This record gives sequence, C-alpha cells and structure tokens, in this order.
Amino acid sequence: MAIFKPVCAAVAVLAFLLAPAIARAESICDTDGIQTGGSLYRICMPPSDQYNGRLVIFAHGFQDAGTPIGIPEDQLCVADQCFADIVNDLGFGFATNSYSKTGLAVRQGMDDILDLVDIFTASKGAPDKVYVTGASEGGVISALLVEQHPDIFAAGLAACGPVGDFPFQINYFGDARATFQYFFPGVIPGDPFQPDQGLIDIWSDYYEAMVKPVVFHPWNRGKLNQWVKVAKLPFDAANYLQTVEISVSDVLRYSVVNLNDAAATLGGFPFDNRARWYRGSNNDLLLNLLVPRADADAAAVTEMTTFYNPSGILQSPLVTLHTRRDQQVPYAHEPRYIAKTLASGSFLTRHFNIPINRFEHCNFTIGEALFAFALMLVYDNSLGELIGLNSFLAGADLEQFATRARAAALPYRLKGKRLSIKLKK
Repeated sequence: MAIFKPVCAAVAVLAFLLAPAIARAESICDTDGIQTGGSLYRICMPPSDQYNGRLVIFAHGFQDAGTPIGIPEDQLCVADQCFADIVNDLGFGFATNSYSKTGLAVRQGMDDILDLVDIFTASKGAPDKVYVTGASEGGVISALLVEQHPDIFAAGLAACGPVGDFPFQINYFGDARATFQYFFPGVIPGDPFQPDQGLIDIWSDYYEAMVKPVVFHPWNRGKLNQWVKVAKLPFDAANYLQTVEISVSDVLRYSVVNLNDAAATLGGFPFDNRARWYRGSNNDLLLNLLVPRADADAAAVTEMTTFYNPSGILQSPLVTLHTRRDQQVPYAHEPRYIAKTLASGSFLTRHFNIPINRFEHCNFTIGEALFAFALMLVYDNSLGELIGLNSFLAGADLEQFATRARAAALPYRLKGKRLSIKLKK
C-alpha cells in the first residue's frame, strides 16, 4: 500500500516561506553525494558571513514504488522559487536527500536523514541547532525523528502527514479499493488486493482510458456518489466533480501501484477489513455481504504499530499543519495525534496543530506556511521577532497571518523593508 503523492504546490512546505521582495544571495550547493545506504543527498549553504549556524533538513514526500532513486526535484521548487535558496537566504544551512528506496520508505527515510546530519557535520561543522521539516510521508518521518531524537532535532514541522495512526492510513486506501470493486466490478482487472505487475506498469494510461470514463460517465453518477460517501473521499462541494476526480485518481493509484511494495516493506499484507461495516450506500446490507474482504498479516500490523506510529511523547516541539479535506492523508490523523499528545502532556506545551479548512493534500497559502514555520521557532524559543511581513504578504494573506499570530502570541511586525527573522542566540 502506498502513502503520499508529491504535491508540487505545497509538499515542500517551506518553499513558499519568507520570500523577500528584493534579490537574494544565491545558494552555494555542493555536488550531490551518495550516502552509504544508497540515498543521494544535497547540501546548500548561504555565504559564510550570513550563516546563522543552524540547519534545516527537508524530508520529502512519497515517490511511487518502482521509480528510480533520486532527489525529487519537483518537490524542491515552486515556479521560480526553490527551497534551498529561500532557506539559505534566511541564513540557515539546507540539506535534503532521496531516501534509499522509493515506495513506502518511512524507516529508510529516518535512517537516511540521521545519517545526513552526520554528513553535514563532517562537511560543514556541527550546527548549533537542527530543524526537520517535511510533508506527507516526510511529515510522519519528521514527527518520528523529533519524538525519538530530541538530542538531535531542536524542533520540527510536520505537514499533512499520517501522524495519528499508520494502520488507519493503510485502511483508508484499502477501503477505497475494496468498495470500488463493489460499485464498479471488473473495471480494474484482477484481484483487488494482489495487483498484477503488468497493470501497475501501465496504470496511468489504463486509468485515463479505461477507469475514469466509466466512473465519471453520467449514467454512473449514482454509483459514484455512493462510493464517495462509503469510502469517505474528500471533495470541495463548490467544485464537486473536479475535486472528486482528484480523490478518485489518488486513492486508486496508491492502492494499485504501491500495494505490493508496501506489503514487501512491511513484511506482510497490511490491509484488514474483516470486521468493517461500510455505510453510505443505497443498500448497506448488500454492500457488506458482497464487498471483498482481506485479512492483514500479523507481522505487518506489528511492524506498523511498532515503527510507523508516532507516540505523541515530545521533548522537542512539533508543529503540525493539515488541510481538513485532504484526499491522500485524511485530517482524522490530527485528532488522533492530539489525543496522544494530551495523554503525554505535550499538547500545547510542545505540540500545536494548525487545521486549514480547504480541499486537497498539503494545499496551503504562503501565510499559512509562514505561520507554521515561525511558530515552530517560537516553540523552540528561537524567534525574537518576525519583521517586515508587508514586504511579501498582502491583503488577505497579511490579515490572515496577523490574526493567527495574535492568537498564538507570535512576535511580529507588519511593516519593514525586508522580511527577516531575528533568532535568539
């Protein structure tokens, strides 16, 4: 089972952050290197006289199983703004990597990022502080690293990640695939829980030619509407068909292209709906009698609950940011994680969640992303003041940021020639 499609508009959460209105000093990037485990890595630095001694690591989002290992360039830049340039312009060092595998790579990503900190230290000297930021798959990687290694990571920002319960994430995609088989039998050939490699190899073309025309044919609107309700697929009511199509495309791609890799990575089949009672169809009894059922392997469940589930126990601060109608990683992860941090005493003391009432995975505005990053620094006691917001925020974005900042007691000044961060030493 796969998790997390890269969304260029916001997967690199900080790629929109802190873009000053004037020309920036160019990043100085070393030649990409190869880590011992096979992950590619990149280190970019500001001019030496502007380096603040702190490192920001970006944990990237999911890449489909079977794609070549490589740093996902499409996640590092948005339009003409690149994450490394922006972070370096603020005075931070920047590092990222590819992970040593594609597909489900949470444990591999964690190990590769820990190794990346050592590589940075050997190359540039030990940073005063290290911050880990990530979105989607990188979000849960960031949360796990902050929880398990507070001696290394001063704080973290986890955006739109499956931080609440990993089996729940797997079951979200599995439930969508199982109930699709009931409403649209035969449209996707073969066993729904053992996709054929031949189908995986041509999935994108097959979906466009054979699946999408059937699912979205006007004659099948009633079936589509029932499936959306049963599978709990998010959408924007003001733009129903277009946003539902995004949800449909995503959940089917994950459950076809990435299921076999997830099972291999987790040591067994991970989806279980034996006891699930599905609701929302015109005949729930018939649905539950006929829907295909699957039994998760105990080894896969143990692997997920042991190594993929954040605990909510925090010694370093963690800010989470999530859209409420996320079609890839449901927002329901956030209340689950909040419950964990409440139980551990970390909620509000070390954990703060920022919900965004909008459709689509990691669909944030500049002001929202800026607020999340600044709040992370406040929690770390590293932000003296955010200055010159009017140098790149305007109108609704500026008003929205000011409202959120006042509510969180975040120190800022709207006016100024250039946006900057005063860090407490």
